[in-house]
Amino acid sequence: MSSPLFTEQQVIAAGETVGVSLNSAQAQGVLAYMSGLAKWNKVYNLTAIRDDHEVWTHHVMDCLAVIQPIRERYPTLSQTLDVGSGGGLPGIVLAIAGVSKRVSCIDAVAKKVAFINQMSATFQGLPTELDGIHCRVEKWRGSYDLITSRAFASLPDFVAWTRHLLAEGGVWMAMKGKMPDQEMSASS
Repeated sequence: MSSPLFTEQQVIAAGETVGVSLNSAQAQGVLAYMSGLAKWNKVYNLTAIRDDHEVWTHHVMDCLAVIQPIRERYPTLSQTLDVGSGGGLPGIVLAIAGVSKRVSCIDAVAKKVAFINQMSATFQGLPTELDGIHCRVEKWRGSYDLITSRAFASLPDFVAWTRHLLAEGGVWMAMKGKMPDQEMSASS
């Protein structure tokens, strides 16, 4: 974004519409993320959506909308894993909002992980640690309270490929856009 389409105050107000209180540093983090995504998307295919307003409505607001329900149900998250993170969605937005102490974004594509790690370096002063992991999720080891994905795989594959990473009492959150009734039936 050569000229900012959104101000800090607009980001804070937009967060409030979905029940999320963002402070000044977090709003600046969202703006830095959107700027970085626009810049990197010119060279690398991080996300198919390139229009700044659509990035805002289809990506950032979509990710902000899940924060309040996460905080209400799981107020003490320690480790979050975003699987197939791509351009850092929802992981980077969750990290900016501080939903857990650490957010790790895993992707099998090195350039996408490089972007996530570049963004992490720009978010000094935020309460959440953010890191990108270049690996196939099936081969990764760890223990996570929340494992999330957004447009990553079918629900049965998502669960099967990450079951070994889910901490006792942990939860999965698959952001599918529409209610995946058929996938849910296949997962049962």
